[in-house]
Amino acid sequence: MIGDVIAEPYRNGDLNIGVLFTLHRNAHDERPQRMKNSPQIHCRWVTFEGFVHLDIVNFAIHLINKNPDILPNITLGYHIYDSCLDGRVAGAWPAGRYHWRPPLIYHYSSSTNPRTIWISSVNCTKTRYMPPMEYYIKDTSLYYTYISIYILAHALTIMKRASNVSSPSQLQHQLQKYMKYVHFKDPSGYNICFNEGRDVTFDWNIENWVSFATDKANLFQYTETVIGIFTETPKRNFTSIILQENITWKNGRKPRSRCNDRCSAGYRKAPNGGYHVCCYDCVPCSEDEMSNTTDSETCHKCPEEEWPDEKKVTCIPKTYEFLSYEKDILVSVFMSITLCLSVITLFILGIFIYYWDTPIVKANNRTVSFILLVSILLGFLCVFFFLGRPVAITCLLRQTSFGIFFSIGVSSVLAKTVTVCIAFKATKPGSVWVKFVSLKVSNSVVLVCSSVQVLICVIWMLVSPPYVEFDHQSYPGKIIIQCNEGSDLWFYSMLGYMGLLAAVSFLLAFMVRTLPDSFNEAKYITFSMLLFCSVWMAMIPAYLSTRGKYMVAVEIFAILTSCSGILGCTFLPKVYILLLKPDLNSRNAIMEKSKL
Repeated sequence: MIGDVIAEPYRNGDLNIGVLFTLHRNAHDERPQRMKNSPQIHCRWVTFEGFVHLDIVNFAIHLINKNPDILPNITLGYHIYDSCLDGRVAGAWPAGRYHWRPPLIYHYSSSTNPRTIWISSVNCTKTRYMPPMEYYIKDTSLYYTYISIYILAHALTIMKRASNVSSPSQLQHQLQKYMKYVHFKDPSGYNICFNEGRDVTFDWNIENWVSFATDKANLFQYTETVIGIFTETPKRNFTSIILQENITWKNGRKPRSRCNDRCSAGYRKAPNGGYHVCCYDCVPCSEDEMSNTTDSETCHKCPEEEWPDEKKVTCIPKTYEFLSYEKDILVSVFMSITLCLSVITLFILGIFIYYWDTPIVKANNRTVSFILLVSILLGFLCVFFFLGRPVAITCLLRQTSFGIFFSIGVSSVLAKTVTVCIAFKATKPGSVWVKFVSLKVSNSVVLVCSSVQVLICVIWMLVSPPYVEFDHQSYPGKIIIQCNEGSDLWFYSMLGYMGLLAAVSFLLAFMVRTLPDSFNEAKYITFSMLLFCSVWMAMIPAYLSTRGKYMVAVEIFAILTSCSGILGCTFLPKVYILLLKPDLNSRNAIMEKSKL
């Protein structure tokens, strides 16, 4: 009995529903074997569950009859048939097409009772979870029984309205045609309807079960929390809603579905083309990126002034690179060489000043020699503009000072070569070169040729002067502090003009190298210019193929080498005579040797 409704095995109405389920167990035919031509089965052992189903059927019919929207003006009745949990009994009843799982079959039959529609529930088992009833039905199989009666009632209601029949007996012939149109809400508010496969659809609760220990040994209790709904539509589409905030995870942490280990810091996740989205590869961050979290989706670039550490998990400051006085051994080497060569140049200059009025010094154009020695000395000293951290003033002075001092030096060499060439041309009778002998041609050559280089450098400084540049890209993890030349056109114009002077000096010296004179400098000038041109021709490709402090080192090496070549080839033979062969430093010795 449920409420005040007393359950009975049958209740007649205008239209009766036949219900087949198990009230008894152990069906038994007690007759002898020879007499069992037709079954006469006796049922024994009453089941409590069967009578609970009987109460549910009675209560559902009672509610339907009270509802004016379901089968208006028709009273619904029922007849209960006992299967005795025996196939010989259950199989005697006809089967239909509409069903759900576990097998709960709705059908009608006109062979037994013309006003009875059958509900067969021969073997109901709990194989799928159903939403719990909010009112009184807690067991899944009871819910099936309750809903099956409502489905038939709604189908009959739809059929009655559609066919507009007045007699209840006419409804049974068209029942299955209208069964697919059934759509209503059960007492818990869930939609009940049939899908295209004629299965009943439901809204399924998704529950979170949490177990916890009790005071009793080996006993646990469970709590159930609804965390979502899984819905099936009549067209066999599925939707779900998950309330993640209602989920209780073990240890309070959300688990992760994965088929590989986590990507450690310094790596990022990359799809591997697999079927599962939780499967991925771990790819190291690129050389200018870092990742400081596990399973990072992307790597992040460090700020421009920073660089990833070796493990690529954090950003560290980049190191600054330049020819440092404190850290680079190259600077110490260049300083030592520069100072030694400068001292040697000063020593030679002092010797020439000391022997200023001697025949050898006079014969070698002492003014031009003095200018050449000073320019070589300044050329050595301009190396210090290339050492240390570049700043604005050193960037402005390093290339221009080097270009001007070298041009003065090469112009002095060219002036010496022109002087020798004019002197021997003038020895020929009637030569037009005689009038140039008394003129200060050498001084003019030095002044004019040097002025052109000064003009080039001035225009360069006005148009696009050099400046300090921070190169973040050339070397990983380093910031190269260097001087940007500003305008490559004017920089290479300066080098090109200096090369032109050296080439002209070399050609003229090569032409007069065999002239007969005791103090003919042409052969020494030839060697010095050959060395000068060779060094700078080799320096240019090396200069262009390097970066940072090594590019500066190449230029310093070229400066020291070319200046040393000019100094050695031009002045060492004279110093040798002045210091070690003083007997040759006389007019008589010069005249006697020239006669030879």
